[in-house]
Amino acid sequence: MFSKGIADASNFVKGVDTSFIVILGITIFFLIAITIVMIYFVFRYRKSKNPKATQIHGSVSLEILWTVIPTALVMVMFYYGWIGYKPMKEAPEDAFEIKTIGRMWNWQFEYENGKKTDTLYVPIDRAIKLDLVALDVLHSVYIPAFRLKQDVVPGQEHMMWFIPGREGEFDLFCTEYCGLQHSYMQTSVIVMPQDKFDSWYIDTTQTVTLISDKPGALGKRIVQKNGCLACHSIDGSKLVGPTWKGLFGKTEIVKTGKEKREVVVDSAYVLNSIYNPNDDIVDGYQKGLMLSYKNELTEEDIGEIIKFMRTLSDDE
Repeated sequence: MFSKGIADASNFVKGVDTSFIVILGITIFFLIAITIVMIYFVFRYRKSKNPKATQIHGSVSLEILWTVIPTALVMVMFYYGWIGYKPMKEAPEDAFEIKTIGRMWNWQFEYENGKKTDTLYVPIDRAIKLDLVALDVLHSVYIPAFRLKQDVVPGQEHMMWFIPGREGEFDLFCTEYCGLQHSYMQTSVIVMPQDKFDSWYIDTTQTVTLISDKPGALGKRIVQKNGCLACHSIDGSKLVGPTWKGLFGKTEIVKTGKEKREVVVDSAYVLNSIYNPNDDIVDGYQKGLMLSYKNELTEEDIGEIIKFMRTLSDDE
């Protein structure tokens, strides 16, 4: 935990580490002290040395002693924990805000200028506020080098803030079990000098070069960025949702309400399934695992996704 070179990774490292060391120190002290007393009692009051048990009817001084000392130690631990935790809940008013979206099973970061990434880019020595949003189930943002962790609960407003103090790349994990591919829900925090961040931030051009003569390339990028391939495979393997390999144009049995019917997977079906995923559930799969992407994907985005799905059917 106390790796060399990350003591200044964020403004919260010192407070959290101090609290940890104080609590750990007190714990180790009492572990050793109690163990020594136990060993002493075993030898001092063994049967050969003390054949007749000595009865103690009470001691006011001893009662006060073992009440006051533990209470004082608990308050010391509480104090260091509180002074390390309290600043985490008070973000500066001028903090640079980034919307952080967690979904099964990826992270997406949205900047005020409309830029979206799956890696968190931040400038050094500037207050950063992450507005946390969960689109499906409970997630948790954890940046170990920054000593920060915050649950992301659907329907609730949560935030996390920090001031990065060292340039470099730092791990960001989900630490709340959120389903089948929870362990893959990881990315990085890239801390850059302010001038390099400004250059990156104002560059809103396409960050991935797409091969123009390769159909579906943009659609593939869209589904990768939005985490669609975490639930829908493109190689025929079964995940929590139907595979996309050979799916477009295929006739599927779906459950609409309480009735089962056959539908053709065409453009209209794909659009409705992305915007209203619980309308028609493919036979053999569960309802309620996918939320609507109506506020996440435009019809143009879905058109590109359909082009990508067509390539998966054309390859067969």
